[in-house]
Amino acid sequence: MTPKLSPALVLDPVSGLGSRDVSVRPAGPGEVEIEVRAAGVCHSDLHVVTGDWPTDRPLVLGHEAAGVVTSVGDGVTSVRAGDHVVLSWFAPCRRCRRCVAGEAWLCTGTKAVANMLPDGTTAFADDQGEPVWPYLGLGAFTERLVVPEVAAVKVPDELPFSIGALLGCSVTTGIGAVVNTAGVRPGESAVVIGTGGVGLSVVMGLRLVGADPVIAVDLSPERLAAARRFGATHTLDGNTADVAAWCQDELGGVDHAFEAIGSPKVISTLPAMLTSGGAAVLVGMAATGATATFDPFDLADQGKRILGCNYGSSIGEIDIPKLARLYLSGRLPLDDLIGRTRPLSEAADALDDLRSNTGVRTILEP
Repeated sequence: MTPKLSPALVLDPVSGLGSRDVSVRPAGPGEVEIEVRAAGVCHSDLHVVTGDWPTDRPLVLGHEAAGVVTSVGDGVTSVRAGDHVVLSWFAPCRRCRRCVAGEAWLCTGTKAVANMLPDGTTAFADDQGEPVWPYLGLGAFTERLVVPEVAAVKVPDELPFSIGALLGCSVTTGIGAVVNTAGVRPGESAVVIGTGGVGLSVVMGLRLVGADPVIAVDLSPERLAAARRFGATHTLDGNTADVAAWCQDELGGVDHAFEAIGSPKVISTLPAMLTSGGAAVLVGMAATGATATFDPFDLADQGKRILGCNYGSSIGEIDIPKLARLYLSGRLPLDDLIGRTRPLSEAADALDDLRSNTGVRTILEP
């Protein structure tokens, strides 16, 4: 029987970005087959397209998605056919030292970051039968995919697929940066540099925990206006403002400075924004090999901290259902985070929108 082919957005290290027909094999032991209903367009997809994160193999892009389970392999117990799920791209191994310690976001056994399934294979093949690999273990810019059970997180059926897609990466990362990584407490001050999908999620997280004041910084007046809607008490134009000087002059420094861009130049400025004992939180992902510089005396003398933040220090199986409930109870205005909806066939155009900072978050629907 000839495998069914479906269009996918594929980045090939030789031919570049383009649409390619791919097939997906059935779910094997411990695996789940998903019909994708919505996929978000994230800067991490753009990083691999621009070469910030090089690849030596063809990848089906897309790592922020939600859908419906169509079948499960042997041994799968947490989901069944018909369940609505959010896909968690960071699929922990559940066995390494970090996983056993409850720090699954630091898993050393995951194969997702190597763009493969846990057994080192891929479920995708092109029309010639050649392997095509799942970006960050998912490859969601297509109609169907196969993932490990741990990557398919069951959520209530009433959760819209578009919102579920955002929970797969940007929202979990941004809110997790506030709640898990930084542990922001009510009344503490914070500045957020960059108010795209992740940055706005940081702002939402800060409002959720009662931080005050919350300062948002961006180059786009539209994004700054969105940041105010999401809970920022102050906004600064990154083109003209000396953010560190403003934080010191107006507040004596902030308790937390979140960077949601991944710019080494901006990251270098974070410690100067902090009050003594404050923390800089690196939420945006920089290019491989990028470096930033700091004043080590200031860090030591003032007890300032620099915190790395991978996936919001979150465990998808635990944190995604929590965020889904917060949305359904009206405490997270995630609908306002969606700027545009496009068909999957326009995935490459959506990446161009992201490159030019157009819109808030684009959702693709197959």
